[in-house]
Amino acid sequence: MSQTKYIFVTGGVTSSLGKGIIAASLAKLLQARGYRTTIQKLDPYINVDPGTLNPYEHGECYVTDDGAETDLDLGHYERFLNVRTSQANNVTTGRIYQSVIEKERRGEFLGKTVQVVPHITNEIKERIQILGKSGDYDIVITEIGGTVGDIESLPYIEAVRQLLWELGENNGIVVHLTLVPFLSAAGELKTKPTQHSVKTLMESGIKADILVCRTEHEISEDIKRKLALFCNVKKEAVIQSIDASTIYDVPLLMQEEGLDTVALEKLALPDDNTPGLDLWKQFLNRHKNPKSKVTIGLIGKYVELQDSYKSILESFIHAGAANEVMVDVRSIHSEHISKEDLDKKMMGLDGILVAPGFGERGIEGKILAVRYARENDIPFLGICLGMQMAVIEFTRNVLGLDNANSTEMDDNTPYPVINLMEEQKSITDMGGTMRLGAWDCQLQHGTLVHEVYGETAISERHRHRFEFNNDYKSQMEEAGLIASGFNPKTGLVEVIEIPSHPWFIGVQYHPEYKSTVADPHPLFVGFVKAVLMQKQQTNASLA
Repeated sequence: MSQTKYIFVTGGVTSSLGKGIIAASLAKLLQARGYRTTIQKLDPYINVDPGTLNPYEHGECYVTDDGAETDLDLGHYERFLNVRTSQANNVTTGRIYQSVIEKERRGEFLGKTVQVVPHITNEIKERIQILGKSGDYDIVITEIGGTVGDIESLPYIEAVRQLLWELGENNGIVVHLTLVPFLSAAGELKTKPTQHSVKTLMESGIKADILVCRTEHEISEDIKRKLALFCNVKKEAVIQSIDASTIYDVPLLMQEEGLDTVALEKLALPDDNTPGLDLWKQFLNRHKNPKSKVTIGLIGKYVELQDSYKSILESFIHAGAANEVMVDVRSIHSEHISKEDLDKKMMGLDGILVAPGFGERGIEGKILAVRYARENDIPFLGICLGMQMAVIEFTRNVLGLDNANSTEMDDNTPYPVINLMEEQKSITDMGGTMRLGAWDCQLQHGTLVHEVYGETAISERHRHRFEFNNDYKSQMEEAGLIASGFNPKTGLVEVIEIPSHPWFIGVQYHPEYKSTVADPHPLFVGFVKAVLMQKQQTNASLA
């Protein structure tokens, strides 16, 4: 193919319609037809990246192999496509302005007045085309964050308008995702919000090529005809996106509606191959028809917002399907766990996962949950801070070092079993300064984690400042907690486990970032399998 094609996904009427899922679904269909496809997200907020944002504010911060702290939509992209994303796949207004200001300071604009048009829009266009010019992709899908009409989105919309003109006919199209609400009082679907949204887009100089209409009820042929007429699109380009039972249904629903067919036609690309989605359908079948059920407690402190742990929840879906098990994740706020109600809070759990996080709030509740899992032989997985809490709990309750802690929580702890990394001690900036991205890890032969992975050399993504303090390693190992995974260059401990326990693993990295539909993460698959086996053994002994 001589030229990369571009698809822009915009949103109208309201936010949270699922542009990321639609973009990922279209990409999946195009990929399944043999086109090399990637997706990028343009976010209109002025933060340089979501790394400093509270999870309540923006959901989880997703980390790529190359250490970019990005929007959680990139997690959807990877989970659907099984293709790694990078720094180039997520661009924010903050990063755009930062780059333009740095260029101005260096004198690159030759004394010109720096303006939104052309300087900011040119920077946006450059960022959009980085992936396309790499030669690695036939089609680049770009999701524009926010809603058409937002002040923050205007420079992006203008950049897209210019780029569509520059690319020429059949090289770029716009998919506009909108809402067709159902008014129960009138008993009908209403098209006017969509008409206004398309009108707003056209006022910015952009014509929607495809309308994807989110709806709770079936859109009739008459309504499709009306939308096509008043929004100036072909009727076959009006695509219904009805509420689905799972996001993994959406690619198949979009295929039924012909979204990929219409997109290929408008891009003047061959529509020869039927999407090969057999593996996807097999996954969905296993997901929807489980043979067993387990309940796993997710112990965290941002549980009120499900998106805070999005990748963990999706990893359980992948691992559940791999084991033909329905994983019922019960979110438990660690701040609400106390010694008095610990048994009540943990009742009915077949497995316990202690989630990542930062700061002191809710820490003691996490430690109590770890202790409950350890003492009651409940399969346990600790991720990042969860692993650190497992180390602290073991030090306090097995080694008897009562005030053991992390220096993140207590600078003056006499037993700093978790300590600030040496290279972090002089850092004052918060954003982009942690240990980020993919790092190598060497697993010890004959350990549980080695058995889970089936190999000794692995690479996993990190996002943290504090580390296991090796000064306490020999003491812990003598008492029964072993370090089973190390960074081969630094010797830093990456994995801990308790061999005498049925299944007890803590990892400093974030395995959830690498789990996909096509490649469920072995740690989650192994954890769910262990939870199921333990439950079956318990039930058999009670029978």
